[in-house]
Amino acid sequence: MERQATLSTSIGFGAKLKEVAALFKLRLTSLVVFSAVLGYWMGVPKGGFVLADALLLALAGVLVTGASNALNQVLEVEADGLMKRTASRPLVRGTVSLAEAVVIALLAGAAGVCLLWVLFGPLTGVLGLLSLFMYVALYTPLKKFTPWSVLVGAFPGAFPPMLGYVAATGQFGLGPGLLFAIQFVWQFPHYWAIAWLLHDDYKLAGYHMLPSAGGRDGYSAWLTVLYTLFTIPVGMLPWVFGFTGPWAAITAALCGLVMLVPAVRLLRSRSEKDARALMFASFIYLPITQIACVIDKL
Repeated sequence: MERQATLSTSIGFGAKLKEVAALFKLRLTSLVVFSAVLGYWMGVPKGGFVLADALLLALAGVLVTGASNALNQVLEVEADGLMKRTASRPLVRGTVSLAEAVVIALLAGAAGVCLLWVLFGPLTGVLGLLSLFMYVALYTPLKKFTPWSVLVGAFPGAFPPMLGYVAATGQFGLGPGLLFAIQFVWQFPHYWAIAWLLHDDYKLAGYHMLPSAGGRDGYSAWLTVLYTLFTIPVGMLPWVFGFTGPWAAITAALCGLVMLVPAVRLLRSRSEKDARALMFASFIYLPITQIACVIDKL
């Protein structure tokens, strides 16, 4: 701890900002914020998209999501030091102290929730706060004890497009619920593909991320195929309920099939190669499906 405090004050302001950006996982955060903005676009009336509001929503999203990521690393700093993929994170290297991380995260989280509450209404603010709480207080500690943590984490992980829609309309309803459902179901094959690749690294930290106690076994692969199948009908639901046209449904189905091919191959091979192919396919599915919903609504 003393070493961390010393190192954290020995770098310049510019370097410190870069470390805080790494603490906030800005690249991952930008994907989350992009999803929220698309949800906002889906919620506004035709021709009612306001760029200034979208940018403010994005700013609030960066603050809340960044705070979640930072507090996650505060709680997991010891485990991060045990894994190869996280050994270079700021808290592990000591370029940001634990005290600094906590203060920055709390200020950012409070500012983000306040922006959502004041600019887009209490419901949006509550969603932002609930997302922060569930990710940090529930998902993060559960990772050490049960693979059900993926289910718990899927809830705050699916909030962004719903939050964006609620920010545009000021109320809940079927529309934001459908966007939530798409992102909720998508997360299972997405995170299980990542967990398949990082299984050995996760074991070093005592994390249980794959659905089977046997890790990279047939049951984990079978569930991955099953949930990948679910992405196809769930991705078509906005069309079924009249929120989008058929092109969005066709796009969602095709993207789901693009995920399904490596998922089925993974069931047969149980190889990291097919898990990696599924992971990359999942990166394609979500933004393309959500963009198709926005375009088809215009």
